[in-house]
Amino acid sequence: MLEFLSAHPLTLIPIIFLARVADVSLGTLRTIFVFKGHRLWAAFLGFFEVLIWLQAAGQVIRHLDHWYLTVAYAAGFAMGNVVGSWLEAKLAIGVELVRILGHDPTVGLDRRLRELGYEVASLHGMGSATEPIEILLITERRRKVPALLQTVAKLDPTAACTVNDVKLPGRGQTSRPRRAFPALPDALRVTKRK
Repeated sequence: MLEFLSAHPLTLIPIIFLARVADVSLGTLRTIFVFKGHRLWAAFLGFFEVLIWLQAAGQVIRHLDHWYLTVAYAAGFAMGNVVGSWLEAKLAIGVELVRILGHDPTVGLDRRLRELGYEVASLHGMGSATEPIEILLITERRRKVPALLQTVAKLDPTAACTVNDVKLPGRGQTSRPRRAFPALPDALRVTKRK
């Protein structure tokens, strides 16, 4: 197989392109998994990302005299970013905080969203001068946020919404306490400076 590829380097173009799309897509997902606190998934994806990358880069380096393989490598990188972003949007991993500013208090946006099953924290505030506004906070799974935003738009077209990522405790964001080795003599233990 390797002899055939060396004799016909044009056949490497789609292989290098697709390998690069795959490894960059995996890299995008791996980065997102790290950010979301899913370390084991990130390690699993990272293993395959590097494995594929080594094979693709190795073929390009072996055939540096064929410029079109370098172009296929770069094009695969560019397309991998697009595919990785698309995959991440489809997976919609995580939880987001939706902040809603309701400018029409007669709508009763908090009550109506609760009736639809949303868990709503509501605050009452003042807009410009003496105009009362509703401030609603809702945490929702990322894949369900578009439906929530559509519902808000139907109930109160004047409402303004912002969406931010939420980090949940227990998902890798907190550190574990260190354990001491009981067998060490006190003279060898490292103490914290005050």
